[in-house]
Amino acid sequence: MDKKIIINGRDLGLREVIQVAREGYEIELSQDAIRNIEFSRGIVKKIIEEEHTVYGINTGFGKFSDVKISQEDCNTLQRNLIISHACGCGPILQRDETRAVMLLRINALSKGYSGISLNTLNVLIDMLNRGVHPSIPEKGSLGASGDLAPLSHMVLPMIGEGEAEYKGRIMSGEEAMIEAGIETITLSYKEGLALINGTQVMTAIGALVVYDAIKLTKISDLSAALTVEALRGITDAFDLRVHSIRNHKGQIKTAENLLALLKGSEFTTKQGELRVQDAYTLRCIPQIHGASKDAIEYAKEKIEIEINSVTDNPIVTLEGDVISGGNFHGQPIALAMDFLGIAVAEMANVSERRLERLVNYQLNDLPPFLTREGGLNSGFMITQYAAASLVSENKILAHPASVDSIPSSANQEDHVSMGTIAAVKSRKILDNAFRVIATEIFAACQAIDFRKEERLGEGTCIAYNKIRENVKFIDKDVIMYKEIDKCFEIIKQDSFIDFM
Repeated sequence: MDKKIIINGRDLGLREVIQVAREGYEIELSQDAIRNIEFSRGIVKKIIEEEHTVYGINTGFGKFSDVKISQEDCNTLQRNLIISHACGCGPILQRDETRAVMLLRINALSKGYSGISLNTLNVLIDMLNRGVHPSIPEKGSLGASGDLAPLSHMVLPMIGEGEAEYKGRIMSGEEAMIEAGIETITLSYKEGLALINGTQVMTAIGALVVYDAIKLTKISDLSAALTVEALRGITDAFDLRVHSIRNHKGQIKTAENLLALLKGSEFTTKQGELRVQDAYTLRCIPQIHGASKDAIEYAKEKIEIEINSVTDNPIVTLEGDVISGGNFHGQPIALAMDFLGIAVAEMANVSERRLERLVNYQLNDLPPFLTREGGLNSGFMITQYAAASLVSENKILAHPASVDSIPSSANQEDHVSMGTIAAVKSRKILDNAFRVIATEIFAACQAIDFRKEERLGEGTCIAYNKIRENVKFIDKDVIMYKEIDKCFEIIKQDSFIDFM
């Protein structure tokens, strides 16, 4: 299989981002992209030669936009921009996030609206293809003048500065470039600004979170279905006639999923058979999960638009004009990531409530805390505590970042998006949600084992068997985090839901 993706700035999708970020695919510029890049570079070169004053090309930046820079100082200007703006701090982005950042910046620059030279862009492409991954701190961006600080860290190794990871080892940027056989460069007019003035950090993190959140929604349906069986839940509430008359796409899809997963189950019941109605966390699964799915779909739409957008300032148009605008402002992604974080937090929230119904003997007909010798054994008692802790943390993290703004650059940049903070928060929420849902699945399988001789649904049976290959029934107390860790690793694998 050819593991190379052609980049043209127009049609990069979420799946291609995953292939490059996580599966090691290489990239190559299309011929159209090369022509557009060279055309816009020619316009910038002409501006310099004719000594027109244009922001970002021969002026200072931000509040210094009215300071004219001489032609002989243009290279120094671009280097100073990078080294002065590299003010990030905190944990370093994960490798897949860094690769996604590099890919998305290359894709944006390939559209030919940025004035960067082909040689400089090819250096970044070589770094991505050969596995030189700049050390990019996750904190330091306001998400409005682009992701200035983190993207500056991305550029540092290109000029022989900063740090990078190469073949599993963190080293100086210069050493990494030498070992990979890539020559460092001297940035020329506008190139530093072109490399850092964009929303690619928030968008890259957001793209990976969206992809994983879509997977989480499928696992959540599966987890809920297992709990429905464990609690002898009523399937009438999933009847498609109920959901079609409300007509929310996510709700209908969830009901369809539940019916397919539970098809043939001997655990489930009909209304009036054991009880008339289930609690909301069972009865309203389609409405709750479905609303989160619709929210995640909204975030996906915004991310896919941004992936193929020009987010520079100024813009070098294909007509030869240079226009100063505000495409670097991250508000569309900030709002989408806040919405996504809330949606994912709710998936964990309702999962923890189902977990409570599994372990609380006052709410079911199962042994207290899913253990035979309660008192001597605590069973699954503290699994709910841990899940509740994660859910509570998510509630704090779900507070929107986009409602905040702190002016910067002497009030020239007087409204900022905080979109990168929103994206990082959504990733943390997602990690917690996976852990909560893994715990629910762990408990649901335990509860199912207390009910003998009955047949699971067609879909839930497959999932149950995959869990039981590595996680056994807990007869007596064991070190529980190890078992939850096993469930967590199993559900994170794409193969866990490949039948859905």
